[in-house]
Amino acid sequence: MEPVHPIEHLRYVARSRGGDPADLARETAIALGSLRADPANLVVASRRIVGRHPEAGQMWWLCAQLLLADDPSSLAWDLADRLVADPVVDVLTRGLPECATVVTIGDPRTIGDALAERPDLRVWCADSGHRAVDLLRRLDRAEVACEPVPTEALARAIEHADGVLVECAAACPQRVLAALGSQVVAAAAHAVGTPVWLVAPTGTRLPNPYVDEVARHTIADAEWDASLDDLAVDLIDIVVNADGCSPNVAVALRPECSFAPELLRTGIV
Repeated sequence: MEPVHPIEHLRYVARSRGGDPADLARETAIALGSLRADPANLVVASRRIVGRHPEAGQMWWLCAQLLLADDPSSLAWDLADRLVADPVVDVLTRGLPECATVVTIGDPRTIGDALAERPDLRVWCADSGHRAVDLLRRLDRAEVACEPVPTEALARAIEHADGVLVECAAACPQRVLAALGSQVVAAAAHAVGTPVWLVAPTGTRLPNPYVDEVARHTIADAEWDASLDDLAVDLIDIVVNADGCSPNVAVALRPECSFAPELLRTGIV
């Protein structure tokens, strides 16, 4: 098979819809690493790709770091590797208590990767966007005890669980965006004293302006058709990131990248 030109690779990523944000960012990193664009063209390419996937937190993380790097091409390959082998999976796998019962929502990729390595756990899956079935199939193949939780039984399940696991799409100390329904399950857990674990995959802890931009495209002005929830930060008990499991929520949600204002500017470079 002939290699794909980096420009065609970027076009393919730009046209992709419904893909996992980490996968989209990884493909973008590979394309930009191969492209070896000069600084001006890298700005243009980065703006265009985040413009096509503004909901993907990892895309903002990737492009911000490349725009501020001395050697963006080499860094792009390093970041692609980090997205493939996300250390957060191992942190969560090791951090969950033995034989615990946990509630999840939707089909969180990083949480699913970790749970699949823990056959001692019991998982109750709440639905979001008809995606929980994918997690159930995955855990069933890994021989992890799991079952769907009907809406009418969700509050009772949360009360009897050892923890609620929510995965963020983008987060900062001031704001957390997560799957639809996350606010409901976190509020229910908070009301009965069940700890809420927020899992922050690599690339999702961002400067506040980027989180607000993700929210603008997924939540703002939406009534019933929002694609993400604004999860209240004060409902979170533990944050799981690449550094470990921490009850210090504000510190654990500090950005993983610096702010590159070029990504939010429009017009002539």
